[in-house]
Order: sequence, then C-alpha cells, then structure tokens
Amino acid sequence: MRTSLFLPFLAAAALMAQAPAPKAEPKPAVKAEAEAKASAEVKVGTGVEKMEIQGESTSFKVAAGTKIYAWTKVAGAADSTVTVVFSKGERTSKQELKVPRSPYRTNAYRTFRKGDEGSWTVKVLAADGAELGTAAFTVEFE
Repeated sequence: MRTSLFLPFLAAAALMAQAPAPKAEPKPAVKAEAEAKASAEVKVGTGVEKMEIQGESTSFKVAAGTKIYAWTKVAGAADSTVTVVFSKGERTSKQELKVPRSPYRTNAYRTFRKGDEGSWTVKVLAADGAELGTAAFTVEFE
C-alpha cells in the first residue's frame, strides 16, 4: 500500500520536471538607457569637507586670493574623466578629473584675484564634451 501512495506523487514530480521553464521577460530598453546616461550634480562653495560642499552659495563676497570650489557628484560615467570648466566671458580655467566609479563625488577649485569680479559659470563636461551639469555664481571682493 505504501508503494501505491508514493507512485502518484513520483509521477507528478516527473511531469513537473519536464515542463518548460517560464521565459524571463527582457529588461525594458528605456530603463537601460536611463541608467547609461551620465549626469552631474554641481554645487559651488568656499570649501569641501568630508566630500561635502561647505559655504554653498550663488553669490560670494570674498577677499582677493580666495578659493571657490565646484563640488560635483557624477553618475553614469564610471571609468572615465570629466572636465570642470570655470568661465566668465572669454576667460576660462579647466581641470580634468578622474571618475573611477559611479556615482563619484569630486571637486575642483579656482583662486579668485582682483579683476575676477562678476558673473561666473562652472560646467562639468564628459570626455566627449557633453555637458553633464552646470552652476552659476557671482564673485564680489571686500
């Protein structure tokens, strides 16, 4: 009698083992593109401490010789480089930074001297020149 109860269970298990496994649905292409698109959050301040911006502002009244930092959090650009560009009209200064993983926080700075007063823009550019992020600020001297 024990054998007769065990046989139906064994037959059902054998049938299930032969059934084809359900097909996995492909990952939507839209989500893959969104993950691959690089971007950068950009903040401007008077310093960076523990990888966070300090003295964040869009308007600075500083002494000549003060450094102003551009902090950025780059996403979607692992194993590449980005260029941070400070610009005021035709005047620009550039700094190339490595991005070893994603997301990655890094920063660059520019020392502001007499004659640098006015409206400035800082842009983060990908290796191919695409703009990843930007921030605008003004500098005034005491």
